[in-house]
Amino acid sequence: MRTNFDFTPYRRSTVGFDRLFDLLETGMRGDAPADGYPPFDIVKEGEDSYHITLAVAGFAPNEIEIVAQQNQLTVSGKRADDGDKGEYLHRGIATRAFERRFQLADFIEVGNARFENGLLSIELKRVVPEAMKPRKIEIGGGNPANDRIEGPKTEAKAA
Repeated sequence: MRTNFDFTPYRRSTVGFDRLFDLLETGMRGDAPADGYPPFDIVKEGEDSYHITLAVAGFAPNEIEIVAQQNQLTVSGKRADDGDKGEYLHRGIATRAFERRFQLADFIEVGNARFENGLLSIELKRVVPEAMKPRKIEIGGGNPANDRIEGPKTEAKAA
């Protein structure tokens, strides 16, 4: 079975879809992180609102950084050195550094972030600009001859 797909013919006949094809190719190559840490949920709360919840047990809010840039949300965490407060017999709480990236659709804006009980929640909302929303065009009435746009008038020369 063929596992790779060539998007070249589609790239030649489309304009402005480069990012979409790049995402499809990246997903097919499996460039996404394989370990799945930290685990997360994505919830659709309404027609245009979402939130992402990451389980970041063992981290403090000041050890986590959230960056929204263009159509990408990056959440990274690096735990401060705890100074070997004792000898661990078992270390089951993963506190290793992480970076989790989320590709956002057009017009998705990142809102507030909350940290409660080891869970980081990030609110997202789709905000479509007025220029991109459909608008109704009124049909005017009247005499079509009077509705024409007139250009500059030129006078005919008599010979």
